[in-house]
Amino acid sequence: MQRKPMFNMYWMYALIVICLLGLYWFQDNSQVVDVDWTKFEESAQNGEMDKIVVLSESGTAEGHLNEAGIKAQKIDKRIVNESVMLKTTIPSNDKIADKIEAWNAALLSQGKPEISVTYKRDSDLSKIFWYFGPIVLFVVLMIFMSRRLSGPGAGGPGGIFNVGKSKAKVFDKSGGQSVTFKDVAGLAEAKVEIEEIVEFLKNPERYTELGAKIPRGALLVGPPGTGKTLLAKAVAGEANVPFLSMSGSDFVEMFVGVGAARVRDLFKQAKDKAPCIVFIDEIDAVGRARGKNPNMGSNDERENTLNQMLTEMDGFGSNNGVIILAATNRADILDKALMRPGRFDRQIYVDLPELSDRVEIFNVHLRNLKVNSKLDVEQLARQTQGFSGADIANVCNEAALIAARNNKDAVDFSDFMAAIDRIVGGMEKRSRVITDDEKKSIATHEAGHATISWMVKYGDPLVKVTIVPRGRALGAAWYAPEGRQIVPTQALLDSICGLLGGRAAEELFLGEVGTGASNDLERATKIARAMVVMYGMSDKLPNLNYIDSTGQDYGFQKPYSEETSKLIDDEVARIIAEQYQRAKDILKKYAAQHNEIRDLLVEREVIYTADVERILGKRQWKSRTDEIIEITARQEEKKRLESKSDSEEESSIKVSSGNKGSMKQPDEKTDVDATDDETPPPFTKE
Repeated sequence: MQRKPMFNMYWMYALIVICLLGLYWFQDNSQVVDVDWTKFEESAQNGEMDKIVVLSESGTAEGHLNEAGIKAQKIDKRIVNESVMLKTTIPSNDKIADKIEAWNAALLSQGKPEISVTYKRDSDLSKIFWYFGPIVLFVVLMIFMSRRLSGPGAGGPGGIFNVGKSKAKVFDKSGGQSVTFKDVAGLAEAKVEIEEIVEFLKNPERYTELGAKIPRGALLVGPPGTGKTLLAKAVAGEANVPFLSMSGSDFVEMFVGVGAARVRDLFKQAKDKAPCIVFIDEIDAVGRARGKNPNMGSNDERENTLNQMLTEMDGFGSNNGVIILAATNRADILDKALMRPGRFDRQIYVDLPELSDRVEIFNVHLRNLKVNSKLDVEQLARQTQGFSGADIANVCNEAALIAARNNKDAVDFSDFMAAIDRIVGGMEKRSRVITDDEKKSIATHEAGHATISWMVKYGDPLVKVTIVPRGRALGAAWYAPEGRQIVPTQALLDSICGLLGGRAAEELFLGEVGTGASNDLERATKIARAMVVMYGMSDKLPNLNYIDSTGQDYGFQKPYSEETSKLIDDEVARIIAEQYQRAKDILKKYAAQHNEIRDLLVEREVIYTADVERILGKRQWKSRTDEIIEITARQEEKKRLESKSDSEEESSIKVSSGNKGSMKQPDEKTDVDATDDETPPPFTKE
């Protein structure tokens, strides 16, 4: 099939250039003087012309004057562009030839040159084209550009002439939306609330019969990459109602009043299609708290847009059947009027996935990968604590790329571990030249981290230790962070102690410290300062919080005095100093084991949990993951016993009812041990 040539704007530019060149080359710049026939004949008889052009169609003649003719007509040569012509209306086309022949005969008798004659079939159409052609071309170009700008290629419906129109994309049953709730792994609680919103629109009678009102809106809040937009796409795929999707930045435009106009048009479309769902992604682009304009009081177009949105969501107008969904990862900066019930009745928090959720997410992304049959997905989920759904998708893709780079037939566990290292730490830099002294210093530093984290109570489980440079780091100790719901004071102190373990090891075993601990010191200082100013964990400043989580109250001023500021600095320095001394005390106690880990690192460059466990022995405290597994196992066993007892009771009742002559009651159920109901305290010793 032959493709049609596509229009290109450069064609129009080329046509304009050609027309301008034509005007330049073909335009007659001669000066024309209109005279009567008598004067024209007199000038010709006196030899003042060197050429006559007869235009037979228009019945005119143009006589080009020579030097003598220009002087005779008293025309200043300085203002003459090219030539001067005398133009007149000829008496008759038949007699003009005889007249010119008589003029030439008289001129020859006087010894003057003849007048050359040219006959043309002149038409006014050519002159009309050159005079009015550029104007017509300009008008055509403007009409074409206006149609292009008002079409779908001008940034959405409406273009520049309908800039106030909404850019919302409409999805309905015929749109072929393929994402459903089955494609959303994990997020069980969030899916329940989202599914209920879809049910509101499918069967509203179930709720309105009891006097309930359908929620006006729901706000999806959570860290980046957790699946907020994916949930909205699933709503579009599940709901049998129109779904209007728009980004918050689509309301922001360089023209004043455009954002408010687009909000009005969006809600007008929604009311016309009701019942329907409107989804606004990244609503913080227009929903920021008012009064925080960096322009110091000047008119802010974003505030006008927000005011219009507040009015449309809960104003005098009725929005029955229209539910607003919005997503953001910065709910703390949204305007309070936008967050109140009646506008966004529900806030659905989409958190980072737990262990079971990560297993589901891995299974979704592994569908299209050719993986090893022995791949342990649960182990992968354990190694990706704190990863979002987008991070897990990136891990799967990187693992496939690494396997293909190594010419493997399938993606195995080692490829996934390499992908996790690549994402977290960066690419290995084997080509970086490191001296033996630097290698020993790095190994001492990382062995210090590993030893401290292994020996403290709340240290994260160690995965591996490496001195292979990655990214900007010369070495790293990899952990599997445990997602605690409540972090006790000792856990924060143990984190600081572990971060300072590398610097403490350098001072103890090398006699000097280097610059490799800069990142550790930064993180430790942030934790210590948060303990003092945010969590109220300081002895001298207990139960005080100097941080405004909304970012709306304090502005440019500190919420404490200079004396308190000095006290905060002293407390932060005290915490750091105490944990640094604690780290040195632990390393002195286990100096032989630390040195063995260091030597093994220098030899192998990478060591794993089994190597550290062989040197330091098993950890004294259970990890939180192990305790959760034990608690879950006991709960499952309790449910199994309860279901078994219920089934035995039902069977006993049936037997008793079948034997009418017997009045004997069935045996009582054996009570489950009361200790199963008690949740053991976290991090108990083995």
